Amino acid sequence: MNRFILRSIVRCCVVFTGAALSPCCFSLKTLQASELEQCVQGKLASADDSVTVGDLRRQCLQNAVGVERSLPKRQGAVEKRLEQERKNVARSFSIMPHRPNYILPLAYNSNGYNAEHHQRSNGDSSYEFDPVEAQFQISIKSPLVVGLFDNSMDIYAAYTNHSFWQVYNNDISAPFRETNHEPEAWVQFNPGWELFGIVNTSNSFGINHKSNGQSGDLSRSWNRLIATLGFEYGDLGLSFTPWYRIPESEGDDDNPDITKYMGHYEIGAAYKWDEHTFSLMTRNGFESDFHRGAVQASWSFPLGNWPFLRGYVQYYSGYGESLIDYDQYVNRVGVGLSLSDWL
Repeated sequence: MNRFILRSIVRCCVVFTGAALSPCCFSLKTLQASELEQCVQGKLASADDSVTVGDLRRQCLQNAVGVERSLPKRQGAVEKRLEQERKNVARSFSIMPHRPNYILPLAYNSNGYNAEHHQRSNGDSSYEFDPVEAQFQISIKSPLVVGLFDNSMDIYAAYTNHSFWQVYNNDISAPFRETNHEPEAWVQFNPGWELFGIVNTSNSFGINHKSNGQSGDLSRSWNRLIATLGFEYGDLGLSFTPWYRIPESEGDDDNPDITKYMGHYEIGAAYKWDEHTFSLMTRNGFESDFHRGAVQASWSFPLGNWPFLRGYVQYYSGYGESLIDYDQYVNRVGVGLSLSDWL
């Protein structure tokens, strides 16, 4: 069979069956059996024990259309993370970590939390919050389409849940003080450009919605067009994330001044040292003359021989920790467990 026609049919199988081995892909496997078996045998020598022969066959078929990208010879921490994601993309129904996933059973805010909005909503002036609470974040993403335009673009969707739980506040029945929901979708490019050892690992452009799912005085939400430029220098990862808030009508906007506190960009850094990961985020410092910015620093570290559970310490200082308190200053430290980090 003409090789161009064969590649075109394989591309059709991969794109329209979500990278699963459909009947047409099985017929193609027979047509190119020798090439396929050579590819599988080559991958078998370096594959993880958890990878099946079916996974290897699927990767070889995807490689025929460039879905599994070639990696730079020199890999830093960011590229290793992207390599792991590429392996997950090769599996059907892939769900992967997006932002860090963690739980902080103890999170203390020295400034306390303002209960004024909740007092009005509940009609109870005695309604108060404890300065100590639990927080957790669940953040997942999944590929929608990969390998578009000659393998230069992928499309992803994600959901992040950040919850603030007054678990120790028995006076008000230990409620969730706030839960922020953040669905988003984006297109992603992985150019691999390099200058002075700095590699542009990925660039993404998409749309982001964030809300707390409340109504009345407690309602907060905003929509953004958002981009993220990712870079790598050895085991140091850097990101620059600018955004544009999509305007809302005056009657629908429940936080018209949110950009004064959240700004129009975020800068992030993460460093992998041995089994430790350190990260830093800063937002809205220059725009607000350092009056309404925010800084978050975190450290995840190994706990004994548990490979999937790590210790986690996080410090936050500034505005915009949650939507309900976007205009309230928070000075908070939390300790707990990390399930996944940036690197």
